[in-house]
Amino acid sequence: MNEILTPTIDLTALKAKQRATWASGDYAAIGTTLQIVGEQLCETIDLRAGARVLDVAAGNGNATLAAARRFAEVTSTDYVPALVARAEERALAERLPVTFQVEDVEALSFPENSFDVVLSTFGVMFCADHGKAAAELLRVCRRGGTIAMANWTPDGFIGQVFKTIGRHVPPPPGAKSPALWGSEPAIREMFGPSAAAIQFVPRQFRFRYRSADHFLGFFREFYGPMHKAFLALGDGADAMETDLRDLLTRFNTAKDGTLVVPSDYAEVLIRKA
Repeated sequence: MNEILTPTIDLTALKAKQRATWASGDYAAIGTTLQIVGEQLCETIDLRAGARVLDVAAGNGNATLAAARRFAEVTSTDYVPALVARAEERALAERLPVTFQVEDVEALSFPENSFDVVLSTFGVMFCADHGKAAAELLRVCRRGGTIAMANWTPDGFIGQVFKTIGRHVPPPPGAKSPALWGSEPAIREMFGPSAAAIQFVPRQFRFRYRSADHFLGFFREFYGPMHKAFLALGDGADAMETDLRDLLTRFNTAKDGTLVVPSDYAEVLIRKA
C-alpha cells in the first residue's frame, strides 16, 4: 500500500521570503488607502480610552493610529523595519503617542496577559506558521481580553487575487493559504479551545481607482506580493496580467469608467477565556 506523504515546508525559509516580499515595493502606499478598516474595527469592539492595545503585523499602522486616536495605550509591531518606520512617521505627524517595536508575531517578546486588546488588520493572516501566530496572540492577551482582526475572505476579491497569482506563481508545497484567517472553521480550529466566544462580522472594503490600468500599475509597483510575482514571471507575466484584468472586470461595480471593486473581509472577534 502506497503511503501518502504530507508535504513539509521550511518555515524559516518561508518567513524570510515573506519578509523580503513585504519589504519590496512600498506597502505603505497601499496600506494608507485601507485606513477606514482600522477605524471600523476599533468601533466594532467599542475600544475604550486607556486600554492596553497591541497591533501585530501592523504594516504602516492603520489599526495603530485608529486605536491611538481613541486614547488607548498602543504598542505597534511589525517584522519589517521599514514599515514600522513608516507607521512611526504617521504617528509623529499626528502627534499620537505610540510605542513602536520590530517584532515577529510568531515569537512576541511581551509577557503573558500583557494587553487588553490585540489587533491586526490584514497582517497576521500572512504569517508563515499559523499555529504559532495564533498561540502568541492568545498568550499576550489577558484573560477576558479581545483579539480583533480584519482578514480577507477566500471568496472575496483579494482572496481571488491571491488565487490568481498562485496559479501563475505557485506557493511552496505545504504552505497554508492566508485566506484561512478569513474562514470561520479555520479560526475556530486555531482559537476555539482558548476562546470564550468567537464572532465573525462580514464587512466589505471598496477599492477605488481611476481604472483597471491604474489599479494594476499601482499594485504592481507598491504591493509586495504582486510586485514580486510580476518580477518572478518576467516576460511571461502577460498571462497573469490578463487574468487579473478579467478579475477586475468581473468585480468592478462602477459604470462611469472608473474602478470600484468591493472586497469581502471578516472582522474576527475573539474573547479569550
